[in-house]
Amino acid sequence: MATMGARIRSVRKRRGLTQQCLADLAGVSASLIRKLEQDARKDVRLETLRKVAVALKVPTTSLMTRLDAESAHEETLDLWAPVRRALHRLDGQPTEAPTREGLGDALEASMPLWKQDRYSQIAAMLPVMIRDADALVEVDLSHRHVRGRLLHLVGWLMTQTRQFDQAEFALSRAMDDMNDSLDAAATISTHCWLLLRQGRLDEACQMATRWSDDVEPRISRATPHQLSAWGWLLLRASAAAIRDNRPGEADDTIRLARTAAVAMGRDLTPGDDFLRTFGPVTVAMKQVENAMIEDRPDKVLQLSQTIPLTDLRPTSNNRNRHLLDVAEAHRRMHRQSEAFEILQGVRHDAPEWMTNQSYARDILKGIIGRRRTLTNKMRDLADFVRLEY
Repeated sequence: MATMGARIRSVRKRRGLTQQCLADLAGVSASLIRKLEQDARKDVRLETLRKVAVALKVPTTSLMTRLDAESAHEETLDLWAPVRRALHRLDGQPTEAPTREGLGDALEASMPLWKQDRYSQIAAMLPVMIRDADALVEVDLSHRHVRGRLLHLVGWLMTQTRQFDQAEFALSRAMDDMNDSLDAAATISTHCWLLLRQGRLDEACQMATRWSDDVEPRISRATPHQLSAWGWLLLRASAAAIRDNRPGEADDTIRLARTAAVAMGRDLTPGDDFLRTFGPVTVAMKQVENAMIEDRPDKVLQLSQTIPLTDLRPTSNNRNRHLLDVAEAHRRMHRQSEAFEILQGVRHDAPEWMTNQSYARDILKGIIGRRRTLTNKMRDLADFVRLEY
């Protein structure tokens, strides 16, 4: 099987381009192209590879074998070790017999922590909750629904913290417990996001498209649950397509998602499940994300002006990812101070979320990369996001 470097070199030569010409077209350095062709860069970001694919006029996936996704930091792995043990059922039975009411109450009480990305507090609670859920299902299979919801949340957090193998395992277990098509679709949406973070674009697109076809509602009679499930799957398909240099497909799917959002009327949270929050603002944020992937910082800043953020929190993950896109757009437009202030704001609002974002590190690296000296605030933020500079 050809390596990524061999594929880039082969297409470049067929296009009659030198390494320097390809670098100029892609907006990257010639040294990066040289390292990619020599397979000396295993840590290349998906967005960078997409720029090369655009310059070569091929899908991103045609250049990929499989990107090595950045793994979780050692501190993160230590924090979540008890959760992983419980997920794999390595800790035995709970000492007291759990009840469905008790587990349900604990899960509902923990929701503010999930919504606010309080990872350390969630990590302390989860092992007991997972063991209780497993014990309940062993006694009565009717409890599988509540366990499935819990495992879906675990898979989402494992994806968020870059523990990708564990995320896949948790989401697989969650799907085994789902007996409702819309609950399953919501779990599949998170699985598609996991595939996107791993650079598995074709898998993500196919999965999202297949499931969106299956759950597509009749708009005039659709419930918020149906609109959310369908809309989120369309957003995942669009995200995969834009990263794979298929802008037409990305536009088509996000246009359908916007149809679902208009029918929703405003951003709603069906079933009080924050992962299903969907509506016009959520779609607008994803349009901004697509524009950033397309390297259109001007469009990002233009679109972002129409998105209210003060009292709106679709989920902190979507809101903060949107803010990182806006920060990167400012950086690319040479507005370094505006970009830095946004990063500082995200740190203040969601510190545990931010430390897991390689995107935030890349933005900060771009801000300070050409400076001869750094301010104390810049050094502090660089240390906080674990940036080696």
